[in-house]
Amino acid sequence: MTLKIAVCVKYVPDATGDRRFADDTTTDREGVDGLLSELDEYGVEQALRIAEANEGAEVTVLTVGPDDAKDALRKALSMGADKAVHVNDDDVHGSDVIATSAILAAALTRTGFDLVVCGMASTDGTMGVLPALLAERLNIPQATLLSEVAVTGTTVTGRRDGDAASEQVQAALPAVISVTDQSGEARYPSFKGIMAAKKKPVTSLDLDDLDIDADTVGLTGAWTKVEQITARPARTKGTIVTDEGDGGKQLATFLADQKFI
Repeated sequence: MTLKIAVCVKYVPDATGDRRFADDTTTDREGVDGLLSELDEYGVEQALRIAEANEGAEVTVLTVGPDDAKDALRKALSMGADKAVHVNDDDVHGSDVIATSAILAAALTRTGFDLVVCGMASTDGTMGVLPALLAERLNIPQATLLSEVAVTGTTVTGRRDGDAASEQVQAALPAVISVTDQSGEARYPSFKGIMAAKKKPVTSLDLDDLDIDADTVGLTGAWTKVEQITARPARTKGTIVTDEGDGGKQLATFLADQKFI
């Protein structure tokens, strides 16, 4: 039996860019370059390692987002994924994690899966609850925040590291897992992988394909939304202490005035 692995990935604004909100209080995705979420690269990497350890396994990457989200899919395909699914619909704009989980669950049900792999969180929303929501919607077990993972037969096993101890966990397939940034460095796409990605299939779906009512997603159906935005104050000029023999005293006085000491 072919092991079908699905990886949920997200196209996010570059964290090194000037990230901001748009006029409708959603994340501005046009005014800054986007890329595959770095934490999702670990999910792709672990999916590929599982596939390599299970002969004949197939890796599909899924994303929900605008046209440019194809860039995230191409990155995952160039790393070695076999095919991709892109849910792209204007009515998806403004969807929160609740709506996103519903869209992804519908897409996963349509494409089929044995194992769903996610990163530990997105680098823009950083909520980290999507894997649990997916498992609930799909009515399958979850094993989250794994730093080590493997699939043997019809069982996925992994290690979850905590502050005081490490846990060995397992779940019967089909299942949802998430992996942390300690699970292993993601591979760099090779030139061969980049060229091969151009020929790999990318299936585009919209809400009608998934039988999802537009009123239940986007800003209209969002359970959570940003009500108000206040720009962070510009950084002010710091205090320069000129040491003319009393620099230490000046520094101590400054720290005391700021109630640091």
